[in-house]
Amino acid sequence: MELVVRADDPAKAVLDWGSGARRAAIGSAGIGSKRAEGDGVTPVGAFPIRRVLYRSDRILRPRTILPLAAIERDDGWCDAPLDAAYNRPVKLPYRASAEALWREDHFYDLVVILGFNDAPVVSAAGSAIFLHIARSDFRPTRGCIALAANDLLELVPLLGPNDTISIRA
Repeated sequence: MELVVRADDPAKAVLDWGSGARRAAIGSAGIGSKRAEGDGVTPVGAFPIRRVLYRSDRILRPRTILPLAAIERDDGWCDAPLDAAYNRPVKLPYRASAEALWREDHFYDLVVILGFNDAPVVSAAGSAIFLHIARSDFRPTRGCIALAANDLLELVPLLGPNDTISIRA
């Protein structure tokens, strides 16, 4: 299955997996060529779907044939471009900058990890492009793709190991 993200502007993004376009939030800088860590761009391209993470204290274990793991309180994702673990999961506290995956808000209650800048990792080219839960008003992300919780819960069981997400400008 191919998932397609497209947008005329960041406020009108949609994700379609063949069952109708669903509203999506994308990066504040829109869809384009990712130039640097933290640039707010949702990268254009086709990316494999790697695995699923979830908060077991908030949602039931999702049905999926993808690799699946529960997020732990000390899970993080390194976003320090010069660190050896850049764009990789880490345990917190971590010696370099890392985003916490265990959050007070609900954005990471369910997360699909996309294969962006991971084979191989290029320093400072951007990290952690996730498919996660959107804010209720669909405000832009820092570069990720976000869906309504119900849409993401509907999608995850349909995903397989050979699926990709295509992000188109």
